[in-house]
Amino acid sequence: MARNSNNNTSSDSKSKLQSFKSEVASSLNIDLKPGYNGDLTSREAGSIGGEMVKRMISYAEKNLH
Repeated sequence: MARNSNNNTSSDSKSKLQSFKSEVASSLNIDLKPGYNGDLTSREAGSIGGEMVKRMISYAEKNLH
């Protein structure tokens, strides 16, 4: 049975998502370091994730209608 391997796509997607996360963190004035960021507060981490979701929904609404 053949496997469908999308390693390049997966790697590219992860890279783009990380770039997006860094952009959002920067816009929120949160210092996001490459690698481990366990020193972030729950509020900071939640703010980054929440803003990412808000922007993705906005993008989808603009481009899917």
